[in-house]
Amino acid sequence: MRRRNLKKQKKIIIISSLCLLLCLCVGYAAFNTQLSLRAKGNIKEKSVTTEDLKALAVTEGDGLYQDEYEEGRFIYKGANPNNYITFNNETWRILSVEADSRIKIVRNELLSDRAFDTTGGSMGSNSWDRPADLKTYLNGEYLGSITVNKKKIVPSTWSIGAVIKSNNDLAGQIASENGTKSQIASVGLITASEYLRTNTNKEQCENMDLNNTNSNVCEVLTWLFKGVTYWTTSPNTSASDLVFTVGYDGIVGRNFANAIFGVRPSVYLSSDITLSGNGTAEYPFTIMQ
Repeated sequence: MRRRNLKKQKKIIIISSLCLLLCLCVGYAAFNTQLSLRAKGNIKEKSVTTEDLKALAVTEGDGLYQDEYEEGRFIYKGANPNNYITFNNETWRILSVEADSRIKIVRNELLSDRAFDTTGGSMGSNSWDRPADLKTYLNGEYLGSITVNKKKIVPSTWSIGAVIKSNNDLAGQIASENGTKSQIASVGLITASEYLRTNTNKEQCENMDLNNTNSNVCEVLTWLFKGVTYWTTSPNTSASDLVFTVGYDGIVGRNFANAIFGVRPSVYLSSDITLSGNGTAEYPFTIMQ
């Protein structure tokens, strides 16, 4: 009888211990989940200004860098920096914070393939400084399709200076892009140099010549690479009917303006906007005002 009582007591103790352990585990999990949800909620609710973004600048790895080529400008570099932003209920990426604190953003996914311009001939007929077909579409039909936070778009000056093929002087290329040709528009495209400037590997990818020679290395070090060919806004200096594209293979090369390639629109947002979120793909920046 005594042995039976002892066995029964041991069984009760074991069961009670297991129940207590289970309760502790469940309670800890619930507490930890609540903390996690609160932390994530705080991340989502935290407000960020354009000046706050500049204060987060880094000098290595993925992130926002001070642009060494244009004073006061900051640009996101690396394979996957935390520069996601929701705009027009779509996923975009922040390309740069300008010296005047406007934010330049680029649509994450490409639009349907289009020609840059369907006509041939002189530079004037194919570059961005005339009503080229793509410019007309982006600032007409496409701009009209933007319905959320449209008022935050700031019509801005877009650099459309011509670029030398396969050059090895990025500073000179930027000076050419920012030269005498420009255009005021609400929607535009990135320049050829902006693709190069988002790469963190200066030794192998800093300029067009290096990037195109080492494209298999460089393509994985910039978030602007998409694996499909899309237009930039930079025409070619020596051939008036050619415009630079970012290639499916990461090469920045020339293509005829009437060819059909992807379109990745870009806009400038007002400097006075306030953002929430932390810029990750999970919690992208959203416009609060």
